[in-house]
Amino acid sequence: MNIKEAKAYIKDSVQVYLKKDEFGDYRIPVVRQRPIFLLGAPGIGKTAIMEQIASELGIALVSYSMTHHTRQSALGLPFITKKEYNGKTYDVSEYTMSEIIASIYETMEQSGVKEGILFLDEINCVSETLAPSMLQFLQYKVFGRHRVPEGWVIVTAGNPPEYNKSVREFDVVTLDRLKVLSVEADYTAWRSYAVEKGIHGAVLNFLELKQEYFYHMETTAKGRSYVTPRGWEDLSEILRLYEEEKLPIDESLVGQYLRSETIVKEFCVYYDLYNKYRMDYDIDTLLSEGASDEMVKKAKEAAFDERISLLGMLLEEVQQDMKNCVETADYLTVLAGILKKGKETEEISRFLEDTEKARRNILEEKEHTNALSDAERRKEKRILRFLEEVRAGLVRENISAQESFAYLKEKFSERTALMQKESVSAGEKLRHLFQFTETAFSDGNEMLILVTELTVNQNSARFIGMFGSEDYQKYNQKLLISERRKEIKQEVIGELLQKMLL
Repeated sequence: MNIKEAKAYIKDSVQVYLKKDEFGDYRIPVVRQRPIFLLGAPGIGKTAIMEQIASELGIALVSYSMTHHTRQSALGLPFITKKEYNGKTYDVSEYTMSEIIASIYETMEQSGVKEGILFLDEINCVSETLAPSMLQFLQYKVFGRHRVPEGWVIVTAGNPPEYNKSVREFDVVTLDRLKVLSVEADYTAWRSYAVEKGIHGAVLNFLELKQEYFYHMETTAKGRSYVTPRGWEDLSEILRLYEEEKLPIDESLVGQYLRSETIVKEFCVYYDLYNKYRMDYDIDTLLSEGASDEMVKKAKEAAFDERISLLGMLLEEVQQDMKNCVETADYLTVLAGILKKGKETEEISRFLEDTEKARRNILEEKEHTNALSDAERRKEKRILRFLEEVRAGLVRENISAQESFAYLKEKFSERTALMQKESVSAGEKLRHLFQFTETAFSDGNEMLILVTELTVNQNSARFIGMFGSEDYQKYNQKLLISERRKEIKQEVIGELLQKMLL
């Protein structure tokens, strides 16, 4: 299965394991809750999906790499204590609490969340001294003398032997206590995540043309050559930062993330070409003012890879604007609720201070779950920044108590007006994108690609749902009708063939 399918399966399993009966007891006893074992190549996103699952289910996450643990750190350190048996006192060996178990309790204390996922990565690479204890842990959820708290589901992960020399293959006794999921690198599954994440357009467009480079692993005369999804994502982040600082991007930089000379050279050539396309087509002008006849003519005559790259660049620009609008709308929706409560109080400054403190505490608690999404974190920080700025403005401008709510409302209205302006701008860019695609690529599949990308991307779909798009509705309807015509045609041909055979 691919990583997207694995995520859905694990999420369903966690929900089932956490299901309770009428008395509040877990329906599946701890001893029957088989840990999940994700077996897959390095860098395909095993850790990332655990963070997503925990965030989506509203539970905590504690992650550990088992290669860093010895028997003592995992099971606890021994110490001597005294116990009395049949009237006699004896020295008895006890163990301190496992570092891993202690981390779970700390997470629960700091976040207030009592259920979660304990994710143990590289579990098939444990040290020789720790290996015998793993069987007891996997069945009874016990490290040393201390049990994993109820409500915590165990998910493990590891690499196949061909990727890691330290791997110890599990025997049948161990495997019989696990739910094993074999995960393979899959570009299509990763791409939907990458678009939502905002992976750099050069990376996405290059991989669209060279999907065989998405995951690469081979042994050469110079040693192991490899490229992983993690490498592409990390490269994307550094590209954006280097571009912001106007720093040179060369093979030395790219080679730090992609460990294949061939792929590094080809990507760098494409990256230069990508930037050339941006300049040749003047992307900003095309989207803000519309395409000139010269741009349309050039696009019509372009080769397939240039068309795909151009459409990718245009989509990236528009989808980023739509994402910004959606995120702004989300945080303004929360602020609207705060504004409504503020209207009912007389001391606005105190109300804002109390609200800010409460939301800051909630943010800190969510941070301690280790499962707060980037979008949720940005939303909460924008809310806090607004509350801070309004409170500071009340003091700086010496606003009276009677005028405080009017000031709060005014600042909120300014943010709302700015969002409306940004949404109109994003809508105009989308309109110009549709017009250019229709004019330049009327005879190709580019319109189908455009509509599909806008549909499957969560942020663009939400933007269109919130602010509308006549062009999207028109072309989407056309494509649906076209697809239905194809289906009908196939049905008719099928019936004719059947009659001929009879």
